[in-house]
Amino acid sequence: MFFFRLSSLELGLLLFAVVFGAAGLGHLFGRYVRHRSEHLQAPLGVLQTALLGLVGLVLAFGLALALGRYDSRRAAVVDDANAIGTTYLRAQTLKEPFRTRSLQRLVRYTDTSIRLSRSVPTTAKARQAIADGQKLQRELWSLAGQALADAPVASAPRLYVETLNEMIDMQTVRVAALNNRVPGAVLAVEVIFGAVALALLAFYLAILGRGVVPVLLAAALICLLLLVTFDLDRPTRGLIRVPSTPLTSLRKSMELPPAAAAPSRP
Repeated sequence: MFFFRLSSLELGLLLFAVVFGAAGLGHLFGRYVRHRSEHLQAPLGVLQTALLGLVGLVLAFGLALALGRYDSRRAAVVDDANAIGTTYLRAQTLKEPFRTRSLQRLVRYTDTSIRLSRSVPTTAKARQAIADGQKLQRELWSLAGQALADAPVASAPRLYVETLNEMIDMQTVRVAALNNRVPGAVLAVEVIFGAVALALLAFYLAILGRGVVPVLLAAALICLLLLVTFDLDRPTRGLIRVPSTPLTSLRKSMELPPAAAAPSRP
């Protein structure tokens, strides 16, 4: 996706150039044809009003899409932290040596989840974090299978396997949420419609002999709305980021001694 590959600074400059550039061109062209204003005022007034209304709907639609995806990513981080935390607690009820080995790997798995939260999706860093997490998942599942084989009638390994499975599923949910972005076509339509509407507004005001302040204010507002929409769709970049606080808080709690002691063998 073209927009997603740009840095925040590059994206801001691009939007600024497109929106304000279109407004400037519309104003210059309006001044050029001002002598024909009596023939253009009525049809242009109706057209620019209708187009501005349509642009408002398009911008609201794009913002709603981006906000929904942002909320899904935040919820996925919380659910992931809860799943890891529950698995960590239940791992403490396993017998040795499965208990210590599982706890160590769960701490490392939490670190990979934090790395994923701080990596730009689809980059090499993000792919490495996902691969490291999947490797730890296989090791944890192998240990869980050994714990079940060692105590086939015990309840602790079965409860642990259940939450471990949920934890593994949550990584898939998080990766899918990070990669579920607003379609590029929708973002492109927002930018194009916004630029065209501003150009037409500037053109209309120019043939009326009005100042450029209203156009500049409208351009600034549309730029701000576009930037917020784009920023919401960039979970690890920009000003609006998906916080990793639930995971970092969980990782800090893992530095304390385990709350439950290892069960003794009969």
